[in-house]
Amino acid sequence: MKKAVIIPDSFKGTLSSLEICNILSENIKKHFPQCLTISIPVADGGEGTVDSFLAALGGDKIYETVSSPYFEDMKSFYGVIGELAVIEMSACAGLPLVEDRKNPSLTTTYGVGQLILAAAERGCKKIIVGLGGSATNDGGCGAAAAAGIKFYDREGNEFIPVGKTLKDIEKIDFSQRKEILDHVEIITMCDIDNPMYGPAGASYIFAPQKGADEQMVEELDRGLKHLCEVIKKETGKDLKDVPGTGAAGAMGAGMIAFFDSTLQMGIEIVLDTVNFNEIIEDADMIFTGEGKIDSQSLRGKVVVGVAGRAKRKNIPVTVIAGGATGDIEEVYNRGVTSIFTINRLPEDFQISKYKSKENLEATIDNILRLIKACDITYNH
Repeated sequence: MKKAVIIPDSFKGTLSSLEICNILSENIKKHFPQCLTISIPVADGGEGTVDSFLAALGGDKIYETVSSPYFEDMKSFYGVIGELAVIEMSACAGLPLVEDRKNPSLTTTYGVGQLILAAAERGCKKIIVGLGGSATNDGGCGAAAAAGIKFYDREGNEFIPVGKTLKDIEKIDFSQRKEILDHVEIITMCDIDNPMYGPAGASYIFAPQKGADEQMVEELDRGLKHLCEVIKKETGKDLKDVPGTGAAGAMGAGMIAFFDSTLQMGIEIVLDTVNFNEIIEDADMIFTGEGKIDSQSLRGKVVVGVAGRAKRKNIPVTVIAGGATGDIEEVYNRGVTSIFTINRLPEDFQISKYKSKENLEATIDNILRLIKACDITYNH
């Protein structure tokens, strides 16, 4: 094996994608000292997205003072790689930031808009915004307000909407939206297809984990439905049935309506940004993985995204996962060569998660021993 590309997703709750890259790379060097290894840690738009892009492409982490989920000043950051900026909304609107104050009817995405504006004013011509892990349910109105968009209630009073006041929006004025944003391409990483509102929407599916009770969920959902109607009235954009608009407290909808953004699968954005098709030229093996391989792996997940591109170049793909369940035959059909799970004993996750590092090391060691044996066999 002369060239290997390592491009895993994180194993949620156990190992980051960067940690997995390091473990695999070290073991490959041990068994194949002359092998060129290229590591591309992947994130899904949530926490760790900026670090993953910087690890893969270089660049700088820029720090800014912006609004927290509760309109308090906080230190946040974004990544800059040339004229590209990478923002993760969890860095200033994330659930861990509110600690024991979970309340999606009061939290804001204002800080996300401040980061977008800061990146644009810094001269970035393309901005990737990762959705995920948010504490919010404001439909992106806070971010829009930070970008200069004005919201008015029925009495003509200007205000910054949060989840519980979305129902009060009477008019949206785009005339003072910061002009610099007109010259920036904004792409949104979004790996879910939930609609903006309704039984499968942002409030019903995600607000409970952000602290909403049943009554609040209903209130938030009505607010998002109202926002959707006002957006249609003001812009002509009908977001009612657009997949992904319910992501991150309907931030997906806000990115389309207020920032003229497109929603794209995170893995496709990553693969395009790192020039994956060129990187894998002449590769002997691609190692990828995620915490769990199942039927959901077929939609927008790292493994299938990687395998699809590898298949076109006839490059074998080895998947290392925390676990595998259900019918995964279609995963093989998409271009995966083999799947290995790291858990060696039938243990509960609460126990096995503490062994993830040693189990991963043992698994990749065995895989590489097999590859080495096959190399010797077939080269003689």
